[in-house]
Amino acid sequence: MTELLGIEYFFNTHQRVFWLYLLSSLSIALIYMYFHKGLNLFSRDIWWHQSAKIDYGYFIVVSVIKVVVIIPLLLSSKEVSVFTVILMQQLFGYVSALDWSREMILFTFSLTLFLVSDFTRYWLHRLMHSIPLLWRFHRVHHSAEVLNPLTFYRIHPVENFLFGLRYALSAGVITGIFIYFFGARIGLIEIIGVNIFVFVFALAGSNLRHSHVPIRFGYRLEKWFISPYMHQLHHAKKTVHTNFGGALAIWDRMFKTLYVNQVQALEFGVNEPTNHHSIIALIIEPFKKEVIV
Repeated sequence: MTELLGIEYFFNTHQRVFWLYLLSSLSIALIYMYFHKGLNLFSRDIWWHQSAKIDYGYFIVVSVIKVVVIIPLLLSSKEVSVFTVILMQQLFGYVSALDWSREMILFTFSLTLFLVSDFTRYWLHRLMHSIPLLWRFHRVHHSAEVLNPLTFYRIHPVENFLFGLRYALSAGVITGIFIYFFGARIGLIEIIGVNIFVFVFALAGSNLRHSHVPIRFGYRLEKWFISPYMHQLHHAKKTVHTNFGGALAIWDRMFKTLYVNQVQALEFGVNEPTNHHSIIALIIEPFKKEVIV
């Protein structure tokens, strides 16, 4: 029952709203608020905005849909890794495991998995913006008029399926390749069961990306890492088709979609008319209208 209601998410280290990640983001936000007296972190206009209330309800609904519909349909990364190993054996034959140290294997596997996952996330995210059919589903996420940590889960089930498939394929292929070359010696450098690189990103205020706390990393760091403010720019109507990266800004910089300039007033939402004012509308509207980006 807790899994269906989404409560399990707050105790699952692989979820963005794991309690430790939320606590870390809150601590960073309070420090920021101390030095920026004009910021009201607990504004009722944001936390009790109609859009935020929809986020809270939709979080529960989409949790049920994930468990009942999406997860049973998805490939697992384990299945993909097994297929990858078999395919490589058929194409290239059997090889002796490379003589790398255990530490080097763990570090290389952890880093490669993180980089490939972030790279494929960038491209699927960018395609969700550039292909009109996919934008019809992705604009559900962008229809939020205020941002809060649960806005992260304001994702249409079709998009949830696509991103789940992306992860299974990317993680499965990389795992299969490493098994082919290193056998059973592969593994992750983990903290509380999470890839260390993912953990550091989550702990470094990842929940502030969907918030009204405009924390920046500075120009030099923002050429490499997506700051909370950079993702808020991504949600702003004027700069919506920029900053597609997950944790890293290098893909945006490499493919000319990076935007780091200050914008005076960020207006969140979508530019075209929508009917995203109820939980049901979020789910059914993408099937009803043609949308042109």
